[in-house]
Amino acid sequence: MSQPDLLNRPRRSMLYMPGDKAKVLEKGKNLAADSLIIDLEDAVAPAAKSEARSQACAAVKAGGYGHRELILRMNGLDTEWGAADLQAISEAAPNGILVPKVDSGADVVQIDQALDAAGAAKTLALWVMIETPLSILNIQNIAAAATQTRLTGFVLGTNDLAKAYRAQMTPDRFAFQTSLSLALIAARAFNLMAIDGVYNDIQNIEGFQAECQQGQIFGFDGKTLIHPSQLEVANHIFSPKPEDIDQAKAIIEAFESPENAGKGVLKVNGKMAELLHLEDARRTLSVHGAIMAMKDGV
Repeated sequence: MSQPDLLNRPRRSMLYMPGDKAKVLEKGKNLAADSLIIDLEDAVAPAAKSEARSQACAAVKAGGYGHRELILRMNGLDTEWGAADLQAISEAAPNGILVPKVDSGADVVQIDQALDAAGAAKTLALWVMIETPLSILNIQNIAAAATQTRLTGFVLGTNDLAKAYRAQMTPDRFAFQTSLSLALIAARAFNLMAIDGVYNDIQNIEGFQAECQQGQIFGFDGKTLIHPSQLEVANHIFSPKPEDIDQAKAIIEAFESPENAGKGVLKVNGKMAELLHLEDARRTLSVHGAIMAMKDGV
C-alpha cells in the first residue's frame, strides 16, 4: 500500500532519460527535475539492453542525484530482458520502478510478487504505464491493486494509446479525454498519483504550455517530459499557486481556531470550506514545503 509521504512528494516534472547514455545520466544530477525516469525500454535498442541495465543500476547505486527521485523503467516481464531488469532494479534500490504495458490488476499483483521474490524493499514504489486499450478498460481493477501491493501511481503513455486507438493527437487531445479522465478518476479513488503523458513537439513551447495547463486542469500531479527544455514550464504550471497557498493557510488556521472546534463547514475568505478542503489544504502546503526545500538545496 502506498505511503503518505510518497503521495505528497512533488512530481511536477518526470523526465525520461535513456539508460544507455552515460553523459545524459550524469547531466541529470544538475537538472531541475522532480523525478528522473531512467529508461531501459523504449529509449534503448535491443543490442544495448544489457549494457544499459548495468549502467543505469550503477548510476543509481553511485548516487549524487540529490533530491531527485530516481525511477527505472524496465522492459516488460514478457520480454527477454524483463526478468533480469526486475532483479537488477530490485538490487539497485532506486526510489521506484516503472512497468510498461500493464493490462490488469492481476499484472500488478504479478509484478509485486516478482519484486518480493527478487528481494526488493517494500518501500520501492511501483509505478505502471497506462498505455493500452485494455489498461483503460480495466483501469478500476488496476487501481484497486494498490490495496494489496506497492502500487503508487499511474504514468500515462499517450503515444502508445494514440497508436493503439489509431487516433490523432490534436492540440485539445479530444480523442484521449475519456482515457485521461478515467485514469485520473481511478487514481484518485484509490489514493494514487497520476502523471500526464509526454508532449512530442519539443520546439513548440506554447503548445507544451497549453497541454500542461490542460493536464493540471484535469487534476494530474505532473507531466512526463522528453527534454530538459520542458522542465521550467512543467515545474511552474504544476506548482501550487500563491493564491492557493494563501487560501490553504487560511483554511488550516480557521479550522484550528478554538472558536470553530467541531465545525464541519466554515466560510474562509468568502468561500465555503469543508473538512475535505482542509485535507486538500494540508496537502497543498506539504507539497509547497517540499518544493521550497528543493530550492534551498535541503
